[in-house]
Amino acid sequence: MEQNTRARSKWPAIVLGLLLAAAGLALAIGGGKLLSLGGSAYYLIAGVAVIVAGILLALRKGAALWLYAAILFATLVWALWEVGLDWWQLVPRVAIPCLIAIIMLLPWWRKPLRSRGGSLALAASIAAAILVAIASQFDDPAHIEGTLADNRASTEANPAQVAGDDWPAYGGTNAGTHYSSLDQITPENVGELEEVWRIQTGDEPGPNAPPEITNQNTPLKVNDSLYICTSHSRAMALSPETGETLWEFDPEISTQGAEDFSGWAHMTCRGLAYYDAANYAGGAADSEDDSTDTAAAPSPLFADSDAFAIDVSLLNGFDTTATDEGENAPSAIISQTDVMCPRRLYLPTADARLIALNADTGEPCAGFGDNGEVDLTRNIGSFDPGGYYSTSPATVTENLVILGGHVTDNSSTDEPSGVIRAFDVRTGELVWNWDSGNPEETEPLADDETYTRNSPNVWAPISVDEDLGLVYLPMGNATPDQYGANRTENDETYSAGLVALELETGQVAWVYQFVHHDLWDMDMPAQPVLIDLATDEGTQPAVIQPTKQGSLYVLNRETGEPIVPIEEIPAPQGAVEGDWTAETQPRSALNLLPPPLTERDMWGATPFDQMMCRIQFNSLRYEGQYTPPSLEGSIVYPGNVGVMNWGGVAVDPERQALFTGAKYLAFVSRLIPRDDVEEGQGSASEQGLQPNAGAPYAVELGPLLSIFDLPCQAPSWGDVAGIDLQSADVVWKHRNGTTRDSMPLGLPIGLPVGVPALGGPLTTAGGVTFMSGTLDQYLRAYDITTGEELYKARLPAGGQATPMTYTGADGRQYVVISAGGHGTFGTKMGDYVIGYALPE
Repeated sequence: MEQNTRARSKWPAIVLGLLLAAAGLALAIGGGKLLSLGGSAYYLIAGVAVIVAGILLALRKGAALWLYAAILFATLVWALWEVGLDWWQLVPRVAIPCLIAIIMLLPWWRKPLRSRGGSLALAASIAAAILVAIASQFDDPAHIEGTLADNRASTEANPAQVAGDDWPAYGGTNAGTHYSSLDQITPENVGELEEVWRIQTGDEPGPNAPPEITNQNTPLKVNDSLYICTSHSRAMALSPETGETLWEFDPEISTQGAEDFSGWAHMTCRGLAYYDAANYAGGAADSEDDSTDTAAAPSPLFADSDAFAIDVSLLNGFDTTATDEGENAPSAIISQTDVMCPRRLYLPTADARLIALNADTGEPCAGFGDNGEVDLTRNIGSFDPGGYYSTSPATVTENLVILGGHVTDNSSTDEPSGVIRAFDVRTGELVWNWDSGNPEETEPLADDETYTRNSPNVWAPISVDEDLGLVYLPMGNATPDQYGANRTENDETYSAGLVALELETGQVAWVYQFVHHDLWDMDMPAQPVLIDLATDEGTQPAVIQPTKQGSLYVLNRETGEPIVPIEEIPAPQGAVEGDWTAETQPRSALNLLPPPLTERDMWGATPFDQMMCRIQFNSLRYEGQYTPPSLEGSIVYPGNVGVMNWGGVAVDPERQALFTGAKYLAFVSRLIPRDDVEEGQGSASEQGLQPNAGAPYAVELGPLLSIFDLPCQAPSWGDVAGIDLQSADVVWKHRNGTTRDSMPLGLPIGLPVGVPALGGPLTTAGGVTFMSGTLDQYLRAYDITTGEELYKARLPAGGQATPMTYTGADGRQYVVISAGGHGTFGTKMGDYVIGYALPE
């Protein structure tokens, strides 16, 4: 009996010892590979030591406890030397070794070894690890603590930069600040916010929908209605107080000859644009709040071909009390199309049309273009289905509706032009076009002419300063993104920068480039923000351009000169044969750039996948930001999803403060010689193999991931930050979001690591900022002065959109968000629009 008991008691130690030895062998083999690449020797040394400890344990030798105690303590010292008291960096290095040590102290494994001293040594190592874990809770290298200064007493906001009771444009106004003067919701009461209505649009992904489908829509609130558009370009008018559908318009988009929509790199509608003739004819219609006007002052409409003199009172909502001469005279010239359709919405469709709708009824405005629509494929030339259309809303001014378009990245070197076009806001007639491939000729083309193929485009929203008469274009690139040997002089001049055009003529006023010879897809992704900025030299008209590379460029919007210093920094050299790289790249003194990656930054859930990430890191080319694409593969960090993307930033012009989310994901860019690419291989999606037809190289793109599909670089992967614009300082920065909806196997574990977000912020005079774009499905509210998370509401799908706010007819302040998910981002899909308000 005693012999059988001894036989049974030895097996736990043997089994655990053999498992330890196998784990040590894996560490030793991987560690040898890592060392051969110039990496850390720790994994090889630790692997050999674990093999020995496993063998000793299997032989039931007390020395196993002593040796493993030394391994754990040495691992702890090594981890502290590499990453300090960074909890999320310590976890993959120490957690599993510590767990194994605890198992070894359990009676089934400890007793057969008969080593009291070894047990005490192992317990001491465990205790040291626990103490370090406790200490690491008080230190977060990603955290910046601070409080934004309150500049409201010394600054006065420009009304053109502030939305009020209404939200009449995508960015609140044409200044793109995403700022509202509403202050009913405050840090003190935002915790009481509750969902008051929810609708489903019925526009959900079908079986043939592209994986990149997403509902990125920011609604408009104006004309006593809430206006939305859906992924498949449907427009809807809702009751602002209840979400009840008032009308719906379906443009019945075409697949453009494809069997389905699978060729579309994106399928989205970020927003509509709104025009009200009354805003330019002697009074603001249907609004008691002058701050909602998108123009600085009313002015007369110019006469067009179907214009005639008419008493202003014929237009519903016009101010009929004006008796002065000139611009507010009641006999102002009003076009017939304004009479028939005085309030209108402009809907960009996924099959490349621009449709004008009567905002009251949802019917097409017959006098605009061809029975209410303009064909945006005119003069564009050939393209594959889904290869050209506008994903962002148009920008509307007194006389013009202006928009650019999405062009598929990395499909070929013969893609449609990135032309920007300005149409008559009433008739749809083309007034001017600006093609960066032919920048001086802005007169409309003849029917048989084609805009310059492959010229840089503008896919993000456009901003306008009507007082200065300037349009601000956040410029994209000529395709392909990662190979630029064949780009023209105009491509090199206008791509990846900010271009200001004269509103009346479309001629270039100034240009400032933010990435020279861009080989990293660092095009300008977000709407430029216009703010009157208080500086030591007095108040300056500023424009702020958020970027993927992490810099926030602040220029004088009248002259294009930097307000915040921009330095040309040396950039890595050595592009692939046939191409070249710029010697320097511009970097703003105001930025949210992360430190360059090192091997120590490689991360994982366990020591094993962390080691594999280190091997991957040392196998790729990386010399810091702007490492050129290469045949072996280059790390792009920050990756082309950006530190900032289309969601942009929110700016409080009174506080002179900026709120933004920041993403930190490394990507890998690998060039594939043309001879190694089979015909038809690759797709138009943003990840995987991109064909680049016509170029000597295709490109393989994707995030730098571990064997468990986790980011290889350590968190934080997503932050929120508050910036004082007067001092150009990042005052506070916090991790944002959890793993609640992105854990393996769907485990509902919300680790607060800080996760990426796609979607922008909204900020208010009440001191509360809202954002919802994180990987986890929440709408969050923050105190703009400190960044403290004040509130979060669970969403039924991914909230990859930008919220907005308004006052309802009942006097309540509402916050509305679209929750439709995002295919590429991998969040849950849906078709929801949800309204929140304080209790009545």
